[in-house]
Amino acid sequence: MELEVVAKALKELGHPTRLSIYKSVVKAGYQGIAVGSIQEQLGIPGSTLSHHISSLASAGLLSQRREGRTLFCVAEYQCLEGVIDFLQAECCSDERC
Repeated sequence: MELEVVAKALKELGHPTRLSIYKSVVKAGYQGIAVGSIQEQLGIPGSTLSHHISSLASAGLLSQRREGRTLFCVAEYQCLEGVIDFLQAECCSDERC
């Protein structure tokens, strides 16, 4: 994963509200979670939630799908795994054995 992509993902996750949203989405699993449920859990205005979801989506951390009138957020686990792998890839590589 490229440095710029990881940096953008970490930047978006660096905001407490976005991190809380992302945590709810990741916990929901592959079926995702309805935007209304996130709003109910976190108690934030819809416009604020929409702004933060857009930021997370632009970083590739989540996607959205519509089922009827309900909009769901789904974690993009490959992106999450890429960020984690990037951070772990060179763990202790400068340490002498």
